[in-house]
Amino acid sequence: MSRVYNFSPGPAMLPEEVLQRVQHELLDWQGRGMSVMEMSHRGNAFMSIATKSLADLRELLVIPDNYRVLFLQGGATGQFAAVPMNLLGGKSQADYVNTGIWSKKAIEEAGKYCRVNVAASAERSKFTTIPLQQDWKLEPFSAYVHYTPNETIGGVEYHWIPETGAVPLVADMSSTILSRPFDVSKYGVIYAGAQKNIGPAGLTIVIVREDLVGGEHPGTPAVFSYKTQLENDSMYNTPSSFCWYVAGLVFDWLKQKGGLARMAEINRRKADKLYKTIDDSDFYSNPVDPACRSWMNIPFTLQDAKLDAVFLQESASAGLVALKGHRSVGGMRASIYNAMPEAGVDALVGFMKDFEKRYG
Repeated sequence: MSRVYNFSPGPAMLPEEVLQRVQHELLDWQGRGMSVMEMSHRGNAFMSIATKSLADLRELLVIPDNYRVLFLQGGATGQFAAVPMNLLGGKSQADYVNTGIWSKKAIEEAGKYCRVNVAASAERSKFTTIPLQQDWKLEPFSAYVHYTPNETIGGVEYHWIPETGAVPLVADMSSTILSRPFDVSKYGVIYAGAQKNIGPAGLTIVIVREDLVGGEHPGTPAVFSYKTQLENDSMYNTPSSFCWYVAGLVFDWLKQKGGLARMAEINRRKADKLYKTIDDSDFYSNPVDPACRSWMNIPFTLQDAKLDAVFLQESASAGLVALKGHRSVGGMRASIYNAMPEAGVDALVGFMKDFEKRYG
């Protein structure tokens, strides 16, 4: 069976070159006679993998020297709790901006540890836009400001970085990290689940400014303590070693492809093609404010929802899979992360135009 174009929001496509290398090395990594899955995370072989992947990630993101990087577990959802446990530093409040389901989940979890000030919310727009920062009600005594740059389900995205002054900015970048360059120095903490643009599910990247480490709540579990994990090179507990290895291969692939500036060009072009197809049609529609449209996750609906099942069945037969929209939104959703080749978007656009001719 030939490979399909997988538009899943996560776990998502991995670059075919990376999968081929994993396949080649699966039973015998560089003549060691064993898989990376079988290696001791303390051994020289795996330590070389960890060292290179860290260096490549720092290079790709241009991470300043005063920031540290962690390779953890628990997903972005685990960081919903880890962030307040590590960053409150004796304060009792944090600011959050609500732009969709993942923002709401972060808010609910943080509420277990502190008072959450919802500084702005897009709920009135049914999460189809981003609140203007001039309307945010930030509190200067809050420990940090948290936001979700891209909402995977609703398909809304910030195309700007909030200004929060002396209060650290925290971002859940699970859906956007590595898709384009950005200024790491604008943030206090960045975290991201791996299963979209980094690698397989099971790994979580945390980038934290050094001065924010060490003030965790006394009840913070050791595996969630940034300080403890940094002191142990992300290996206080056995890390997700195979996922870490595959992530390193993805970082190397990104470098070979020209880095994040080149990925931004490709990602922008892919998104523009799909949005143009939607906007030029009366058969398809996208509810999101054009100024806030996501490059990575593009929801769309059909003029007649009764055709949804037919669309999904026929698209799957054409090798275009995982296009069903989230149950809270309905319709379709195409997730077009870094590993989705432009040919995949072209194939989807061609199918959509043909489907409209036959059913429109």
